[in-house]
Amino acid sequence: MDRSDLELVVAVRDHGSLAAAARSLDVAAPMITKRLAALELRLGHRLFQRTTRRVTPTAEGETVCERAVPLLQGFRALEAELLERKTEPSGLIRLAATFGFGRLWLGPALAAFQELYPRVSIQLQLTEQLPDLAGEGLDGAVWLWEVQGRQAAEWVSRRLARNQRVLVATPGYLRQRGMPASLDALQHHACLVVRENASAHHQKFDTWTLYKGSSKTPEQVRVQGPLSSNSGELVRDWCLDGRGIMLRSLWDVAHQLASGQLVRVLDDHAMLEADIQWLAPLRTDSPRRIRLLIDFLVVQFKGAPWETTPPAALQAEPPG
Repeated sequence: MDRSDLELVVAVRDHGSLAAAARSLDVAAPMITKRLAALELRLGHRLFQRTTRRVTPTAEGETVCERAVPLLQGFRALEAELLERKTEPSGLIRLAATFGFGRLWLGPALAAFQELYPRVSIQLQLTEQLPDLAGEGLDGAVWLWEVQGRQAAEWVSRRLARNQRVLVATPGYLRQRGMPASLDALQHHACLVVRENASAHHQKFDTWTLYKGSSKTPEQVRVQGPLSSNSGELVRDWCLDGRGIMLRSLWDVAHQLASGQLVRVLDDHAMLEADIQWLAPLRTDSPRRIRLLIDFLVVQFKGAPWETTPPAALQAEPPG
């Protein structure tokens, strides 16, 4: 059987008559009758019962149709992909991302991607609340928090880069208050708390969960301090002003650590599960522009560039 045979059988089943199937395939009705008879003879099975009013599939005909539908979908998807490869990517990409990472790292990367593909348009929505991507018509999100529950089962995810949150403070603060010798000692320091993703009411923002070295056993400490905010950038500014110790992603403080503005506190401890992730609604027909963007971001963020490269230095180079 070839593709035209599969299209013939499915058209006859879907339209319920040879004449209607012939119109849908844009061929003469006698040709449909002749082709179907030849196919049944070749297969050794009658695929349809014919009456003056109706043509209905036999058990063998139903089996052929059930197998034919996904095969035809595969043909169409392959043709679409090959056609897409011949043309320059175009169209709109709608994304969501957290404020800090979106502004500092994703924004420059998207500008570099759009420079590579001028016919692609990008709309970036910065938010601290993970949207209903499918419900709001978004193609995906670049996110920092683990997605759990029903969304995790309905969405696809891909890690773009590894990341962890670390404890940092200014040298001046540590000269004044001393370097904590243990996790429990943080309870006696001014700790700066970020209250992002505030809709998660169950989240205990003043309880930090960290891992020591390669240990897979988490340690928790409840911290306190006079300053907290839902703005991570503001908390970082307080920390740089010597107001206390904060727990912050490496992508946000790597350059301050390299310059000596900040130093690690308890540098054998870190909060894991803070990787940079691509999230998207589950779909089988992701456009080429989306696939290209994901591959591009994987290349851009490979090896955690924030540890070596300023955000503005991201280059407009295609992946691979």
